[in-house]
Amino acid sequence: MTAQNKNLEIIAPSIEEAIENGLAELGLAQEDVEIEVLDEGNKGLFGLGSRQARVLLTVKITAEPASEVPPAKEVLPQPADESAKPEPLAAAEPVAEETTDEVLQIAHDTVAELLEKMKITALVRASYIEDDEYHGQKPVMVDIHGDDLSILIGRKAETLNALQYIASLIVGKELGHAVPLTIDIEGFRNRRQQQLKQLAQRIADQVAQTNRSQSLEPMPANERRIIHIELRGHPQVYTESAGDGEHRKVVIHPKSN
Repeated sequence: MTAQNKNLEIIAPSIEEAIENGLAELGLAQEDVEIEVLDEGNKGLFGLGSRQARVLLTVKITAEPASEVPPAKEVLPQPADESAKPEPLAAAEPVAEETTDEVLQIAHDTVAELLEKMKITALVRASYIEDDEYHGQKPVMVDIHGDDLSILIGRKAETLNALQYIASLIVGKELGHAVPLTIDIEGFRNRRQQQLKQLAQRIADQVAQTNRSQSLEPMPANERRIIHIELRGHPQVYTESAGDGEHRKVVIHPKSN
């Protein structure tokens, strides 16, 4: 299917999986489509009465097919060296909470209101980040700082990813168009990104030395993307994605001599 098909309805076990599958089928990035959740789905009680999620992707008129990044396999990263300073996701210039920029103001206010409803007190700051992977619309980073915010991260960052997804939908609806939005908590994503980069290089070295493919453990789409990007210029290995849904992972293969 190409971007000329204006709408695509996807059914999958979860909203995230439906969106990922739809973007893969269209060959587009998330900022190139409007996302409408038709049915959030329901796991039911003890597996009874469950139904899958339904999502409608509407291609923007100016959307261009996104270049695909080769897939790969995965293994949960080992704890990173705590003494190592994490690299920032991208160069960013913080914007004060009272900024008059409409996009940043709406992103800030949306996240702040969600935290208020969750009865969590924290400092929220919104800023633009530079990222060559996006074209046209500048990505927005919302940083959350406060005491004991681990509850907002959750197991395998599930809570943080859910908060980011909900905030992205609200911001997109308020502005009338999608905005690449990332939420970080006390530098968690920076540290996680560093861990994933270190993991990718370590496993790539092993694959190159042994000439045998290795799989990483299942990861969400945004983390798999970090692995793909980190190794896409590697002279001795290449990556690909394998598996379905929550079991989708990255596989690192040796290049043929």
